[in-house]
Amino acid sequence: MSPGLNLKIPLIETIYNRVSVQNHSAELEFQATTIDQANVNFTAMLLYSVLDQKEETIKNVAFKFVDHNNFMQALIRTVEGSIRGFVATKKQSEVLSLRREIVEDVKEQLDLTLESWGYHLLDLQMNDITFDDQIMKSMAQVVASNNLKAAAENEGQALLITKTKAAEAEGNAIKIAAEAEREAAMLRGQGVALFRQEVARGMTQAAKEMQEANLNSSLILFSMWTEAVKNFAEHGKGNTIFLDGSTDGMQRTMKELMAISMGDFKNSSGKNSD
Repeated sequence: MSPGLNLKIPLIETIYNRVSVQNHSAELEFQATTIDQANVNFTAMLLYSVLDQKEETIKNVAFKFVDHNNFMQALIRTVEGSIRGFVATKKQSEVLSLRREIVEDVKEQLDLTLESWGYHLLDLQMNDITFDDQIMKSMAQVVASNNLKAAAENEGQALLITKTKAAEAEGNAIKIAAEAEREAAMLRGQGVALFRQEVARGMTQAAKEMQEANLNSSLILFSMWTEAVKNFAEHGKGNTIFLDGSTDGMQRTMKELMAISMGDFKNSSGKNSD
């Protein structure tokens, strides 16, 4: 009967079945197995309705199945079979991320079947996807180990950067210290050379003046000797220095100093004449 006023002849015409065109829902709970033999538990909600209000559609809904229970059994088993077929081609690690793909695959396969029964699939929602307790524990361990691995890698990278920067800083410090030491050594060498030049120049000048005054130049050497001994005594800082204080030793030392002085004087005179 269509909406509005309808007339039925009593005893001849009877109501065989009442078909509601409102939306219907069904809760589904079932289990599927992945390609790597992991059991997956599904909890889903199925929303469907009669395709339209045409007479042929209503007759199809009313007479396709013996009763509503048989229809629900066929509907649920069809949905379960579609999901199990899809999950059987996937690995355990992929199932949780394929919720949308599972729903789209089931809708694509189920729409044509439901239309042949006079129904239309409105929505399919995967409310929960879980694994067995042992698998859940192993998955949690995998996630924890991956987090530890990522943390270790980050820590290693940070330590590598720290050590690299420290090595670069140490290398730069060594380089700066070496440059400073090289410059200091060069300055010290230049200072020693200038000191020696001034000493030689002073000794040459003193010797020349003493010769002009008919004095013995060994007096200069003797004065240098006494100044050296005095310097040793004042600045020795506890060090022990053995000096030959005998007359022979003093004369031998004086001769050596005179020979050095004369050699420096001749070299200086030769340079001056040049």
